[in-house]
Amino acid sequence: MPLYYSLSGETTDGRRTAEGLVRLKDAFDKEKLPRRTADHTLMLATWNIREFDSEKYGRRDREPIFYAAEIISHFDLVAVQEVRDDLTALNTLMKYLGNWWKYVLTDVTEGMMGNRERMAYVYDSRKINFGGLASEVVIPPVRRKGQTTLEPAQQLARTPFMVGFSVGWFKFTICTTHILYGKAVANEPDRIREIEALANFLAARAREEHAWAKNMILLGDFNVFDTTDETMNAILRAGFYIPEQLKGHPSNALKTKHYDQIAFIAPTLQEKLKLCSAGAFDFFKYVYRGEDEAMYEKSMGEAYHKNKQGKKRSDKERTRYYNDWRTFQMSDHLPLWIELQIDFGKEYLQSKIRNESKPIATTKVAAGFVTE
Repeated sequence: MPLYYSLSGETTDGRRTAEGLVRLKDAFDKEKLPRRTADHTLMLATWNIREFDSEKYGRRDREPIFYAAEIISHFDLVAVQEVRDDLTALNTLMKYLGNWWKYVLTDVTEGMMGNRERMAYVYDSRKINFGGLASEVVIPPVRRKGQTTLEPAQQLARTPFMVGFSVGWFKFTICTTHILYGKAVANEPDRIREIEALANFLAARAREEHAWAKNMILLGDFNVFDTTDETMNAILRAGFYIPEQLKGHPSNALKTKHYDQIAFIAPTLQEKLKLCSAGAFDFFKYVYRGEDEAMYEKSMGEAYHKNKQGKKRSDKERTRYYNDWRTFQMSDHLPLWIELQIDFGKEYLQSKIRNESKPIATTKVAAGFVTE
C-alpha cells in the first residue's frame, strides 16, 4: 500500500486525490485484477508513462503520481518506458510507494529519436530479487554476404534494457523496449526492423549454454497497431510466445491499438501459459474521467481557455485539450499486465516421489515455467 501521509483533507486537491484513490482501490476488485501473493504468483506489468516527466503540458501534479503509485503497488514488477532525464517524478513515485520498492534504470538515450528517454524496472524488493545482471542491449556487428569484414549493426532508436531477476522458483531475464514509431502506418519498415533485430538477439541469447537464465521475457511498447500485423509477427517468428489473453487487450488510452506486448521464451511455456490471467487496466474510468473536466480547469491554466494564438477555445476544443492534457498527467498508454504461477514446490516434490532422475529444469510444471 502506498504512503498517503502527505495528503491533506483541508485542500480541494487533497480531497479530490483521496476520492480518486478510493475509486482506484475499488476498481481493482471490480476489474477482477488478481491480488498479489507472497510466493505463489508473479504480477508483472509494462507501462509506458507518457513523458515521465517533461514540461510539455506543465509539470505533473502530485495527484497523478499518487494514482500511478496506487496502480503500480498492485503488481510485483513493472517495466516503465518514457522515463525522462529528470528523475524528480520517478523519485516522488518511489517515495509514495515506500522504501521497500526499488528501481533499476538506464542512462538516457541520446539523439533526436532517443528523446533522452530511460528504461526502468520498478519492483517490490520484499519479493523480487535483483540478480546482478543489468545490461543495455547492443546489437552485434554483422557480416554481409560476400564480405570478409564485419559491419556495425544499426542500433535501436531507444536502447533496450535487459535485467536478471528471480522470485521463488522462477529465475528469468527480462528485456524492456520502446520501439521506434516512425510513420503512422501499421507495418512501418523501420519499426519491423527494430523488432526483428531485438527479438532475434534475445532468442539467441536465451539459447546460449551460459545464458544468465533460460527463461526470457520481452516486454514494452512495440507500437503494434493490430495483433495480425507484421510488427507482431516479427516477435513471434523469433520464437517468442504471446498468450491469447494478452492479445485481446488494446493498450492505448483510446483502446484502438495493441502498442504494448509481453512475450515469453521458456520451457513448456506455450501450452501452459494459456491458463494465466492477463489484462489492461483502464484508469481513465476511475481518475481524470471525462466528467471531471471542470474540476481541473485551474490546473490546466490559461491554455485550456485560449490557444497559442490567443483565440478563445470552443467547448469542443476545451474538451479536446483536456483529453490530451490528462494523458500527460497519467499516460496515453494503459498498464498491460499478466499473472504467472511461480510456486513449483508441489511439482518438484511429486518428481521426487516418482524418483525421477531428470532435473526439475526439464520437468513440466503448472504454469509452464521451470526453475534452473
